[in-house]
Amino acid sequence: MFMKTREPVVSGTFYAGTPGELRGQIEWCYKHELGPGVVPQVNNKGLREIVVLVVPHAGYIYSGPVAAHAYKELAEDGVVDTAVVLGPNHSGYGSPVSLWLGGAWETPLGKVRINEELAHSLLGGVIEADERAHIYEHSIEVQLPWLQYLYGELKLVPIAMLAQDIETAREVGKAISRCGDNIIVIASSDFTHYEPHSVATEKDKSMIETITNLDEEELYKRRELLNCFKDSLIVTLAFSDLIAIGI
Repeated sequence: MFMKTREPVVSGTFYAGTPGELRGQIEWCYKHELGPGVVPQVNNKGLREIVVLVVPHAGYIYSGPVAAHAYKELAEDGVVDTAVVLGPNHSGYGSPVSLWLGGAWETPLGKVRINEELAHSLLGGVIEADERAHIYEHSIEVQLPWLQYLYGELKLVPIAMLAQDIETAREVGKAISRCGDNIIVIASSDFTHYEPHSVATEKDKSMIETITNLDEEELYKRRELLNCFKDSLIVTLAFSDLIAIGI
């Protein structure tokens, strides 16, 4: 049985704990010298060409300005109906691929309803309905205020990844590629923790090249360059590759 509402677990730590402070913090990230420098406006007439975002999941004070670049691009791309958010399972609880199936997730900015029809359509194979992986996990939760700030109301399909093999990642990517809704797939993934800028830049360059080439085999080989999380990126590459060839 799934809880009706998942309450936030990192509100007040990873991001501000009140609506006003949280909105202000998000705007600070957008305007930061390492951010895009401007608070975006959603393009209501956008063509929605972006299918995948890769976004960090550290505390906003650390990675928020970097995340702001991704969400600025999404805002300018158009209006999103549903976000399928893939995050690492840091706790180790739950199934190898854990899907939260119903109800809503809450942040200081309100509740985000689960797209239950879409979530149920993804069940099967390696994807299991299992809330245990999500109860203490922050990697998906921290993406929600960004989406709420831009769109107000949208729906969510949260998937926590414990498995780290390429076959599982490809199966999840294939399942998501069959979704017909206006979705954005978000890979919640930190590339770097506590490394010199020059080292991080070199790693980022290598990983970005692999990602833009849609080469999940090479990404899997280079997975040790990433802090967290490898499989969510491979899922999105598999998904993007299938979308690109029209499957």
